[in-house]
Amino acid sequence: MSAVDGGLSADGRMTAAVTGARRVARSGAHDASSTGNGTEPASRAAAQEPLLDAVRRRLAETGAEPTPARVASALRAQGRLLGDSAVLGVVEALRSELVGTGPLEPLLADSEVTDVLVTRPDEVWVDRGRGLERTDVRFRDAASVRRLAQRLATSAGRRLDDARPWVDARLPDGTRLHAVLPPVAVGSTCLSLRVVRHRAFRLTELVSAGTLPPGGDRLLRDVLDARLSFLVSGGTGSGKTTLLSSLLGLVAPDERIVLAEDSAELRPDHPHVVRLEARPANQEGAGTVGLDDLVRQALRMRPDRLVVGEVRGAEVTELLAALNTGHEGGCGTLHANAAADVPARLEALGTAAGLDRAALHSQLAAALDVLVHLVRDRSGQRRVAEIHVLARGSDGLVTTVPAVVWGDRGFVEERGAGQLARLCGRGRTGRSVPDHDGRRYGDPGHRARASGYESLKSAVEPGGFAHERGAR
Repeated sequence: MSAVDGGLSADGRMTAAVTGARRVARSGAHDASSTGNGTEPASRAAAQEPLLDAVRRRLAETGAEPTPARVASALRAQGRLLGDSAVLGVVEALRSELVGTGPLEPLLADSEVTDVLVTRPDEVWVDRGRGLERTDVRFRDAASVRRLAQRLATSAGRRLDDARPWVDARLPDGTRLHAVLPPVAVGSTCLSLRVVRHRAFRLTELVSAGTLPPGGDRLLRDVLDARLSFLVSGGTGSGKTTLLSSLLGLVAPDERIVLAEDSAELRPDHPHVVRLEARPANQEGAGTVGLDDLVRQALRMRPDRLVVGEVRGAEVTELLAALNTGHEGGCGTLHANAAADVPARLEALGTAAGLDRAALHSQLAAALDVLVHLVRDRSGQRRVAEIHVLARGSDGLVTTVPAVVWGDRGFVEERGAGQLARLCGRGRTGRSVPDHDGRRYGDPGHRARASGYESLKSAVEPGGFAHERGAR
């Protein structure tokens, strides 16, 4: 199979694959999005297909790269005379098949798109933060989707074939790739691409976007300033990584952040970040580097903040042990349906790692301070639904206590608000911590917020405190 027909290209070309083709796609993204869904109309693509097929066959006979001169020659051989712009259009269409993401390029070039999902050759979906939308993008056939998935896997240094029919990897430009081949994926290859932002949001931007209520950014800054250990929980696609990246940008610039991730997705805006990424086994089944290995290595790298991108396995024991040995301010993300479910979720992970229930709850009570839980509603809106603190019962088991929850007009105080205020208040030592607008905690502009209580009070909706106190 030739390169033009969708075969694998050389590693050097693949390293520049997505970025090179995406520059071309961005230049034409405006035209492609004029249909309202960010794609070229299906009728125009169908009209071009016979022309592309003819050029493909011609180039496949020689195995030549689709340069403008070779494409023009192939068109002449077919008795076709086209202008320069038409020839360049054919060149870019063929080149995107070879080194880019093919028909998906305009979608990935759209700055609003967070996820691109291919279910079948004629069924491609995107998420622009408002829920899934079906597009007009089409592949020629199921084989085209399979070739694209295999080519992208190769560019990430991973194997994808009948013997290993799925892959979870990071592309050279940071895009998260997941693909499953038939027959595991019934009918057609399933392809999922998650676009990773190269710039973390500021908390003020998250407030504007509705992820945080007004005043919620100040409360989360206090959690960072007090060096509280916390987890960001939520379902898939709820914005856990986005929020954690933003929060890590608030860490003091003289602190060293060490990240341990299964797939490197966190992009904190911070001057001193060390990034460690897990590695799967090679074709011989050797060379695996798991998150638990990375956490152990991170502890030897003098971290001021230890961050586990996603707690999902045996690394939970290493993380809890680290947070119990003087490593304050550690954090991570965790999949959970609700903040109240986090202890049970950690208990399940700890049990699978060989940690008994009593030991897990003892470590948890001493290691973790705060849980920040995100949800994604039916409209696609991501938001911080609740913030919990932890409490240990007479039976030794840890439960969560809601401190603030999102009400009709913002955060509303719950019974754990006093404990959260005390925890945040212990960080008020005058230490200089960067603020989102370049100012620093400790300067005159921030001394008015002298206690965790005042910060918490400013984050809840008007009347929330008085109402709750009266109710109790």
